[in-house]
Amino acid sequence: MKQGNQFQYIQSQHLDQVTVLQAQMNDFSYSKHTHEEYSFGVTLTGRQDFFASGAFHRSLPGDLIVFNPGEVHDGHSGVDDTLQYRMLYVHPDQLEPMLSSAGIKQSKNFQIIGNLLDDPLLRQHILNISMLIENKSEDKMQQECELHQMAVRIAQRYGTHSPDSQKPKFDQLMLQARDYIHDNLQLDMSLDEIAQQVHLSKYHFLRMFRQQFGITPHQYILNCRINRAREDLQSGASLDDVVFAYGFTDLSHFNRRFKPIYGTTPRAYQQHFLSS
Repeated sequence: MKQGNQFQYIQSQHLDQVTVLQAQMNDFSYSKHTHEEYSFGVTLTGRQDFFASGAFHRSLPGDLIVFNPGEVHDGHSGVDDTLQYRMLYVHPDQLEPMLSSAGIKQSKNFQIIGNLLDDPLLRQHILNISMLIENKSEDKMQQECELHQMAVRIAQRYGTHSPDSQKPKFDQLMLQARDYIHDNLQLDMSLDEIAQQVHLSKYHFLRMFRQQFGITPHQYILNCRINRAREDLQSGASLDDVVFAYGFTDLSHFNRRFKPIYGTTPRAYQQHFLSS
């Protein structure tokens, strides 16, 4: 007998902007979306099928799934058996200093190569961190050390690689546009306005932005607003205040945008944190 879809989010009590997702899926499908964080997943049972980096992938038990910040992806169960997995979300502000200390010379906007990995050591670090967070470990140093060990393993895999040869180089104008978007999420921004910030024509900017980030500026802004709204919900902000602060017409509109990315409604998502 199939079990229902379940999504449980647990925030680290000690590490800023580090969250674990315990997920169980049968008939749920994620729509295409991105996260501001690095996302590290471990498939436990079943099979997860997803699209990322221009290709379809199939993650079997024991496989690692990795998405860089801003990387467009989707996902769904690929077989009749229940899909179970853990996903660890780590914000760049938390991970990049650790990557730098572990030997990555250019840790800012560092890109991990490959979305589907077979690395038992990295997998164990991800599961160890997840377990510490899920069990609400009081040992802050243990969580920090485990996360640093994960960064060390990433550096061992990619420290000698040149990301520019395999990933598109980050264009400074597009980074400037991205920063402007992040600073003005609660405003009604237009394509013209953002393009003017980087002194490009509207359609040249649109083409460059999509080439850089894989989605349109409109999709990116919506995704950022959902991510920022999620942070406010975790902090205990009123659901009604969050809905209107980020330009959603009503709660129903917010629900339709939020659930395809996080697997649950905003209200249910917030309850995970208010009840912990």
